[in-house]
Amino acid sequence: MSKPTDIRPVTVELYFLPIQSRMPLKFGPEVTTEVTCARVKMTVEDARGRRADGWGETPLSVQWVWPSRLSYEERHQALRKLCVRIAEAWVSQPCSPGHPMELGHGFTESVLPAVTTKYQAARGKDAEPVPWLGALVCNSPFDLALHDAFGVLHGVPTYETYNGTYMSRDLGQFLTPAPDAAVSFQGKFPEEFLVRPRLESIPAWHLVGGKDPIDPWDLTGSEPDDGYPVLLRDWIRRDGLKCLKVKLRGDDAEWDYDRLLKVGRIAVEEGVDWLTADFNCTVGEPAYVNAILDRLMDEHPRLYGMLLYVEQPFPYDLEEHRIDVHSVSARKPLFMDESAHDWRFVRLGRELGWSGVALKTCKTQTGALLSLCWARAHGMTLMVQDLSNPMLAQVPHVLLAAHAGTLMGVESNGMQFYPAASLPEEEVHPGLFRRRDGKLDLSSVRGPGFGYRVEEIDRTLPDPACSRGG
Repeated sequence: MSKPTDIRPVTVELYFLPIQSRMPLKFGPEVTTEVTCARVKMTVEDARGRRADGWGETPLSVQWVWPSRLSYEERHQALRKLCVRIAEAWVSQPCSPGHPMELGHGFTESVLPAVTTKYQAARGKDAEPVPWLGALVCNSPFDLALHDAFGVLHGVPTYETYNGTYMSRDLGQFLTPAPDAAVSFQGKFPEEFLVRPRLESIPAWHLVGGKDPIDPWDLTGSEPDDGYPVLLRDWIRRDGLKCLKVKLRGDDAEWDYDRLLKVGRIAVEEGVDWLTADFNCTVGEPAYVNAILDRLMDEHPRLYGMLLYVEQPFPYDLEEHRIDVHSVSARKPLFMDESAHDWRFVRLGRELGWSGVALKTCKTQTGALLSLCWARAHGMTLMVQDLSNPMLAQVPHVLLAAHAGTLMGVESNGMQFYPAASLPEEEVHPGLFRRRDGKLDLSSVRGPGFGYRVEEIDRTLPDPACSRGG
C-alpha cells in the first residue's frame, strides 16, 4: 500500500574526501593515520514530481571494516570502487516508491548482496572478498542521504517520519521476535522505540587509543603542536570529560590490565565517572576477559565499579564463532559492535549471551534503527559508538544517540584525531564538534531532514567521483 509521501531516488553524486589523522589510532592489530570519507548527495522525487536533495557521509575506516594482511591501499581502493558500484545501483535498479526505511531495507536485502558479489567477480576469483561489514559501510552514506532527503522533501525532521503517517509497512514486516520472547512487532513503528523529544545535550565518551600518550614520559617529541590537547589529562580538563573508552589489545593480558590501571588512575584523580573497555574482536575465548575482570574486581574494586560495560572482545562473525559469552555478561554488560550487522545478528548475539548492542550509523541508518527496535523490544541495552566521525558524518551519528536512549551518552572522538577537518561544520554546529562539560550540544541541529544546514556550511567539495541518474 503506497502513500503520497513515498519517494524514489533519481540521482546520486559521490565524493571522496581524504583526511590525515593528527594522532595515530590503533584498531585491533592495525594502526590508522588517514581515512577517506565518502560523501553522497542524493536527489529524490515523489509522485507529484517534487524533488529534494539529501546528504550522507561515512568514513571508509579500512582497518575497522576489513582486518586483513592485505595492504591498506589495496583495501582502500577496493572500498572506493565498491562505493561507485553502489552509486550506480541506487539509480539504475528499478524500485517502487516508498519510505526510506522500506527502500533502504530493500536495497540492503536484495540489491547490495548482488552488487557486492558482481564486484567481487570483477576483482577475480583469487581476490580477498570485501567483508559484508565493508559493503554496509560503503552503502551507508547513500542510505543516510535517502533518509535526509525524505525529511527535506516533506519539510520535517527525519526522525518525525518513522511512524504510520509516513510508513506503509510496520515493523512486523521487517523484524521477527525471538521465539522465547513475548514480543510482537505487528502494528508498531520505529517511533515507538525512540526517545521523544530527543535529548538536546548528551554525555560524550572520549577514546583512549592504544597509541595515545597517557603520561608525560609517553611523549616522543613527534606529537602535533596544533593547539589541541595530546595528553589524556589535558583532554579531560579541557573538555570536562566524565566517560573514557579504553582500547585494549586482546592478545596481551598483562598489557591490557596495566592499561586499564593507568587510565583508571588518571580517571579517579581527574574526577571521571565511567570507563569502558573495547577489545576490537581480538579475544578468542571468554576466560581471557573474565580473568581481567575478576582481577580488577579483587585488586581495584573502585575501577571495577567504574567499568560500565565491555565492548566486542570476540570475533565479529558470530555465525562462524558461536562463542557462549554468558560468563562475561554475568560480570559486566557485554555489547556487540562489529557483530551487530543487522537485527538477525543481534538475535543470535542474545542467544549467545550478549546483553547490549552498540549502534552505528555507518552500518546504515535503516539497519541501525531496525537493530535498535529489535534490541529494545527484547530488553537489551543500547549504546551509540563512533567511527571517528568528522564533518557531516557527526550529525546523524549524534542524532541517533539523542533518540536511542543509550546506557550512557555517545562515543565521539573525531575531534581527537582530525579536528581541523571539521572546522567548516563546526562553525555551524559548535556544540557537536567541541565537548564542553563532558557533553555534546545538539541545539544547532534543526530544520528538515537531519538538520545539517548544509547551505550554511562553507565547504568546497572536490569534483564528484561519479554522478549517476537524471
